[in-house]
Amino acid sequence: MAKTIGKRGLHSLIGKRITLFCLNYFYTGKLTAVLDDCVLLTDKPQIVYETGAFSQPAWSDAQTLPNDSLYVMKSAIESFGVMK
Repeated sequence: MAKTIGKRGLHSLIGKRITLFCLNYFYTGKLTAVLDDCVLLTDKPQIVYETGAFSQPAWSDAQTLPNDSLYVMKSAIESFGVMK
C-alpha cells in the first residue's frame, strides 16, 4: 500500500498565487479551490496574453478579469506553478 506524504500537486498550492498554462491561454490568480473537474482562481484573476521574458518580474500583457473568480477546467491545464 502506497504511503501518502502530505498534499501534492494543485492541492499543495491552495492559497498561493499561481499560473496555469492551459491549451489556449495562461491564467494567474490565487488558487482557492481544487474541485473534481475544475479549479477556482480568485483575488483579481488574470488572463495572460503575452508573457514577455520569464526573468522579468511581471507579465508583459496580463488583463485582470472583471469579476473576482474564474473557474478553469482541469482538463485544459498543461502545467502549473508559482511563477510571478
